[in-house]
Amino acid sequence: MMDKPMMKLALGPLQYYWPRETVFEFYQAIGQTPVDIVYLGEAVCSRRHELRQSDWMDIARMLQGAGKEAVMSTMVLLESTSDVADMHKIARDEEFPVEANDMGAVHNLAGKRPFVAGPQLNIFNADTLAWMASLGARRWVMPLEMRQSDLAVLLKDKPAGLETEVFAYGRMPLAFSARCFTARHYNLPKDDCGFRCIEHPDGQLLQTREKEPFLVINGIQTQSARVHNLVLDIPALRAAGADILRLSPQSQHMDKIIAAFDAARRAERPDPATLANMRPFMPEASCNGYWHGKPGLDLITPAPAIA
Repeated sequence: MMDKPMMKLALGPLQYYWPRETVFEFYQAIGQTPVDIVYLGEAVCSRRHELRQSDWMDIARMLQGAGKEAVMSTMVLLESTSDVADMHKIARDEEFPVEANDMGAVHNLAGKRPFVAGPQLNIFNADTLAWMASLGARRWVMPLEMRQSDLAVLLKDKPAGLETEVFAYGRMPLAFSARCFTARHYNLPKDDCGFRCIEHPDGQLLQTREKEPFLVINGIQTQSARVHNLVLDIPALRAAGADILRLSPQSQHMDKIIAAFDAARRAERPDPATLANMRPFMPEASCNGYWHGKPGLDLITPAPAIA
């Protein structure tokens, strides 16, 4: 039997641009899944206008009523005074906890109320983690590039009461830019983009000349083409001291992905067939290289545990 508390499942903020009704239907369905925590709000591009902040708040209340912890996420890249004003508005509202995804949000929340330190804050060492906790972080999300051995070392002396969340499934957001790559693809200016990214509900795949999946463009965000997937690494995550597994939303079969992680977190050892069983429900093949200290696109299959 497992002697540590069962890890929680979190659904990260929506990275893509979906129609309003699609978003509402998606989160209605999420309310019926075993996810424990749901992050909400626009974290990528402020030009996306299908949902207002009041809509995200309505979704948060609905999920809270379904027994989920709802968290409001701030933008990663603030490019205008209106972006800053929106961040201040989210930080001021005390109805729901906030995930701070840039240092401006951290400074607005520090000393006022607890917050979640998002993965884009790049917390890579014990001093930074302790400083973030001193500012009021009650949870931090591990940077995507951190390997398991570094996480284990970092968590040996982590501040008391600080929860650790690990990005465990989804296309990895690798970079954010002031330039919109989707608009550029369509030869459109960023300020008159036609909101073309709404046509790509899981981003727009880029391939090499050899037709191999390379990257995904999603507005101002660049993602990995392969899907970061730590479902077979759950025993190592548990041993390292991770408290929460973050899954990133995708447009199809999210319930199947959540179910696979739910079964894996409840088992003492995950079924080796889980990875292959998940593949039909994924937009691209799995990878987990960063977790193992290898190139991110690699897939390292953990050695089977000795009974």
